[in-house]
Amino acid sequence: MAALPNSGLVTRRYFSHFYIISVLWNGFLLWSLTHSLVTGAPFPNWLHGLLRILGTAQFRGGELALSALLVLAFLWLHSLRRLFECLFVSVFSNAVIHVVQYWFGLVYYILVGLTVLSQVPMDGGNVYVIGKNLLMQARWFHILGMMMFIWSSAHQYKCHVILSNLRKNKAGVVIHCNHRIPFGDWFEYVSSPNYLAELMIYISMAVTFGFYNLTWWLVVMYVFFSQALSAFLSHKFYKSKFISYPKHRKAFLPFLLNT
Repeated sequence: MAALPNSGLVTRRYFSHFYIISVLWNGFLLWSLTHSLVTGAPFPNWLHGLLRILGTAQFRGGELALSALLVLAFLWLHSLRRLFECLFVSVFSNAVIHVVQYWFGLVYYILVGLTVLSQVPMDGGNVYVIGKNLLMQARWFHILGMMMFIWSSAHQYKCHVILSNLRKNKAGVVIHCNHRIPFGDWFEYVSSPNYLAELMIYISMAVTFGFYNLTWWLVVMYVFFSQALSAFLSHKFYKSKFISYPKHRKAFLPFLLNT
């Protein structure tokens, strides 16, 4: 099912478009930053202009160049994995989203990459790096953030596999698009662990920025509220549809906020 004519709705299968845009755009931003760090070449004028609009400051913290490089890499890897899941793992129902949500999603993945790149310290049009070796900027929070990212991503992938298997037979063939009660992994604690893992992935990026980056914490807050809303709606749906739905299972955060 494609776009619904004259309804202003599009199928959730279009989620893959978000990740196609993100892989291409944020891949370009990651390449631009890597190229600049390796060769010392400045960003293209148009890109530098966009970053100035977003408030790129001059000569900021010593670890921000490495932090931004890692977060951009995390964002690109996350988008690449989600694209793979949309194309080869997930089994979408006939649920739809409004076309406004669709376009917002496309714009979001463009802006979020620019937000990461705007945190890079600049010296005029060039990336500012203290010392000659970027790895000398490595700190404990870079390692912690990377571990959290891998851990959260692995759980999100596992939860998406569990959801997709509910609509397949043992041979891996899709046999229906109905909802079933999922079990296993983080589903034992919350109704929407994939949304919880999404939040944890963005928190891992905040950790990689060294905890103190206010701009990225604002992004985390947006992700928290958007994912929490989706989780509560899913929790309400499951409870209304299944009389035997596990009563101990929370909506979004383990051990908290049950409705």
